[in-house]
Amino acid sequence: MTAHASTESLTGILAALRDRVMGVSESVLSTVDGLLVVADVDKVHAESVAALAAATLGVSRRMADQSGVGALREVMIRCGSGHVIVVAVGERTLLTVMADDGLDIAAFQRETPATVEQLNKALAADVAG
Repeated sequence: MTAHASTESLTGILAALRDRVMGVSESVLSTVDGLLVVADVDKVHAESVAALAAATLGVSRRMADQSGVGALREVMIRCGSGHVIVVAVGERTLLTVMADDGLDIAAFQRETPATVEQLNKALAADVAG
């Protein structure tokens, strides 16, 4: 898979999540070290979100370890007019989703596993190709 095809495939997966879940407005796929992979954004600075997502994941993983409640699945930040959600995509990649206050959280939680699987497959195909 070429870099161009990979970027289009990944961006398509992010756009499909936005289309399927009410309230999702923007999303960023990044590495766990805070480097941008691809983004579906209009308003946020994708590189800044990528870096902050890495920091959020690091602190949250430590909190989960210290709390003894199992492996971290996601971090949801509820803000005054929306949400920011960071989800691990495998061991090396993060999905950060920005959503408005109308986020359908149940739909998001239903759709996330399939989205993560699609992202993992697209990333694996890029590495294999």
